[in-house]
Amino acid sequence: MATRSDRSDILERGPRPSRHIAGLTPYDAVSSLEKMAAVPPDFPPLKLDWNESTVPPSPGVVRAIMEFLGDSHPLNWYPDLRADALRKGLERTTGVPAEGILVTNGSDAALDLVCRTYLDPGDEVVVASPTYGHFLVFAAARGVTPVEVQAASPFAVPTGALLDRLRTTTQLLYLASPNNPTGVVTPAEDVARLCRTFPSTLVIVDEAYHEFCGETCAPLVRTLPNLVVTRTFSKCFSIAGLRVGYLLAGEGVMRELLKLHNPKSVNAVGQVAALAALQDREFRETYVAEVRAAREALVAALRARGAEARSTRANFALVRVADPAGLVRALETVGVFVRDRSHIRGFEGYVRITVGTRAQMAEVVRRIDRLLETRPDLLAPPPG
Repeated sequence: MATRSDRSDILERGPRPSRHIAGLTPYDAVSSLEKMAAVPPDFPPLKLDWNESTVPPSPGVVRAIMEFLGDSHPLNWYPDLRADALRKGLERTTGVPAEGILVTNGSDAALDLVCRTYLDPGDEVVVASPTYGHFLVFAAARGVTPVEVQAASPFAVPTGALLDRLRTTTQLLYLASPNNPTGVVTPAEDVARLCRTFPSTLVIVDEAYHEFCGETCAPLVRTLPNLVVTRTFSKCFSIAGLRVGYLLAGEGVMRELLKLHNPKSVNAVGQVAALAALQDREFRETYVAEVRAAREALVAALRARGAEARSTRANFALVRVADPAGLVRALETVGVFVRDRSHIRGFEGYVRITVGTRAQMAEVVRRIDRLLETRPDLLAPPPG
């Protein structure tokens, strides 16, 4: 019989979380929104830390949202449970049949769904490292410790290292392309080789940034039954706040994913906005071209100022400095918010800068120049 002391201990402890959750460290969801409110008025904030689009959505998206809200569409009803209109639009864009497309609450929900569907405690999961940190949390929540595989350089294509490490018993491989935070692109033919060499391994290719590099594995899902491709509307489509993403997969994988997928999870406004954004091809392509040009201009400007800067094939650039935390703090004083990635193993010293328009990046450089007047060592690379 439990004593009063035992009952007191239980009440103080509260409900016990899953043993897979208890030891998890939350995803590092550091936001600059609160800090932005404190920026001096002479420095309009430049939010360049989470790789969102730096411009509002197209007028067509705004118009579609306003028409939806103003046309007596009942928000008291659940949204289209299959997102049929959006899936049909994605079918035309991706070339993948609508039956092979699943719309999700951002691509994070797609990654989490795959992990919940395919992972049991103790399964082997391999990731190309360094990688997107939130996926590691999704895998760990299933009782799995991912095996992080890194090529000789974090900026090398990881195919060879993955082929050496994967086993026939590997349950899942996660590969971001372009990779976050390195920007490395794994060619589609390499992905096909990985899938065919290890047919019992489910291969996830996270293509959150694919529009900026122009390469994709999407057509492969029609012939490779162990491939899943995830994508998002949070980057070049400018609707990160509405949380819309999707995955592409073959019939067998899709059948399993639908068992756990919540069909009510993608809100009605998000579906309307995503379809309008998808249809405004000119806006999207113009913004992507602008980012590509701005990225190269920013890297050139940083190098001209003595920085060890690196371009990528995504919507961000990298700079390696002796004091990454100091650089981030200094930039915040002039309203520029970037992301310190130096804590990632093999990525020491690196700061990631989201790239926007050429005018925005020119403004970043102007503010850096202002800082360099009193901090000439601000962009100094690490010794050696």
